[in-house]
Amino acid sequence: MSTIKNELHDSVQTGPLDESLDEEQGGDHIDITPGMLYYGNTVTLLSTLNADGSTNLAPMSSTWALGNTIVLGMGLGSQTAQNLAERDEAVLNLPGPELWRQVESLGDMTGVRHARRQHGHGSIAVSDKFAAVGLTPERAESVHCMMVAEAGLQLELHVVSCRPDVQNSFVIAQAQVLHVHADPRIVLPGTSHVDPRRWKPLIYNFRHYHTLTAQVGESGITETPTTLGAHMR
Repeated sequence: MSTIKNELHDSVQTGPLDESLDEEQGGDHIDITPGMLYYGNTVTLLSTLNADGSTNLAPMSSTWALGNTIVLGMGLGSQTAQNLAERDEAVLNLPGPELWRQVESLGDMTGVRHARRQHGHGSIAVSDKFAAVGLTPERAESVHCMMVAEAGLQLELHVVSCRPDVQNSFVIAQAQVLHVHADPRIVLPGTSHVDPRRWKPLIYNFRHYHTLTAQVGESGITETPTTLGAHMR
């Protein structure tokens, strides 16, 4: 998936919404067939390099990290997929919730010369997506595509593999992280640790935009323990 669109008819309830789950009201699970499985994914803006040296910028919610490896998933035929197959570099920009409108606007744009419908909504051919949505391009250290200055985290990537999935519907790419750039306001002073109390990524939750709520606990292997977490173990 290389574009994101907020479709309000998905997972919408009318009337007052109780965001908590009452354990006493829980019952047997039911079988459902959802139209998609974006079950709370981190939103990213992926910068890739076009053939003319310009940067294509596309929103994604299908990414995950394993150590220093980032796995990316996107639709076949997109400009992003073509760029990754032809040029082995990218930047994974992680926006905060304040950028959701820019992300949403990018979902209707494409870098493909001949625009087409993707993922159930229209695509508008745009050459300079940064300017179109009011984001600021910033030079990277080791790759040629531009980073998003407003993103709290920027990961420069070297793409090592790019191939179709088993159903030949998507492209799955694996990339190694070359550099991580962070807004100093979300980093614990004097360390390389992101402060999870300050960093709030944008989350794509069944085609609705969310972010993280207050901390409820912490892992026993965290390198940034908090007093709150210690009391919850």
